[in-house]
Amino acid sequence: MNGYRAQLLRFDAQGQALYDSDGLLVTERGSDGVQRIVDAGPYRAVAARHRDLPVTHWMDRLIAPGFIDMHVHYPQTDIIGSPADGLLPWLTNYTFPAETRFADPGHAAEVAHVFFTELLRNGVTTALTFATAHPASVDAFFHEAQKRGLRMMSGKVLQDRNSPDGLRDETEQSLIDSETLIQRWHGRGRLGYAITPRFAPTSSEAQLRGAGELAARHPQTWIHSHVAENRDEVRWVAELYPRTRSYLAVYEDFGLLRGRAVYAHCIHLDDTDRALMHASGAAAAVSPTSNLFLGSGFFNFRDAEAAGMLHGLASDVGGGTSFSPFRTMLAAYFVGREGQSKPGLSLAPSHLWWLHTGGAARALGLEGVVGTLATGSEADFVVLNPDAIPLLSRKAGRAENLEELLFALIVLGDDRVVERVVTA
Repeated sequence: MNGYRAQLLRFDAQGQALYDSDGLLVTERGSDGVQRIVDAGPYRAVAARHRDLPVTHWMDRLIAPGFIDMHVHYPQTDIIGSPADGLLPWLTNYTFPAETRFADPGHAAEVAHVFFTELLRNGVTTALTFATAHPASVDAFFHEAQKRGLRMMSGKVLQDRNSPDGLRDETEQSLIDSETLIQRWHGRGRLGYAITPRFAPTSSEAQLRGAGELAARHPQTWIHSHVAENRDEVRWVAELYPRTRSYLAVYEDFGLLRGRAVYAHCIHLDDTDRALMHASGAAAAVSPTSNLFLGSGFFNFRDAEAAGMLHGLASDVGGGTSFSPFRTMLAAYFVGREGQSKPGLSLAPSHLWWLHTGGAARALGLEGVVGTLATGSEADFVVLNPDAIPLLSRKAGRAENLEELLFALIVLGDDRVVERVVTA
């Protein structure tokens, strides 16, 4: 066993923040090679239960759960910060040309290495990630994740129509390839497979039907796609599926709404859609820096909470503008101030943090596995140094409570604050 003495940020099962100004985290590696948390809490109480425990002292540091990114595109690492007039032009001018290069396994491996380095530099230890339509892109992703011992999910993108040459796949072969990749990677170590139709406009009815059948045969896999991000996109789906009630209902019709189904954005939903998300157990990946950058709109946190709709935070790189969870949480705070049925919602700093850790884990069907410092969970955590940035150090030193400390980190923090990342 190993002990780590520091300030601890934990969350209970209801998402309420627990803070130990002098805490002790105890971990132990199991027979499967995975390190798990066996105890956490106030130093004196925990130390009394573990005599002769070797302890690493980080007294002026804060240990928190590793961050979880619910939606990110690893093949878009190189196009972050590319200017565009909106979502659809951005896809045409930057995304699709960049993704065609992932037919080359060497290029895919190179970008995967950079991608995981950036995630870890920013304290992200779990992510649900788009690859491309090329099976080689999926293999490169999982090889790199496995090498680093990370809990990661991804899958081959399905897109058999309204897509350029080099990305458009063939319907039957795309489903065969997906099945093969599920067999190869899902449940291997800490890896999980995500059945990944890009979005409704780029998959035929036959491909969406096949994706739903795959999901039914493999209920422990994830489903990963986009919905209701941009008004032009919503209008396009209405033209393609004129008899379907809503964009979200297209996925329901093909058996693609269930637990572990994650839909990025979910901006332009109505109350019926939110009730459907809740009833099905599907979750929204809220991507505020991307939505602000592309002018897509504002996620309605208040109505999502009222509907009991699962949701958590995501970077959505490369539409998103930063890998940093601090930037994502700050953008979510801005969106909370604007994008509600009644304006002026102030999301508590601890709640923003929860949405990027334990809340995201719950939305992904990984509650109690990651995103927490609870007993039995996998020991993915970050060691944060509030003194890494002079202005943050000054502000954090004047914090009178946990909410003020966390908000200072959210507003002023960046990757410099992430001093160490420990993974299970």
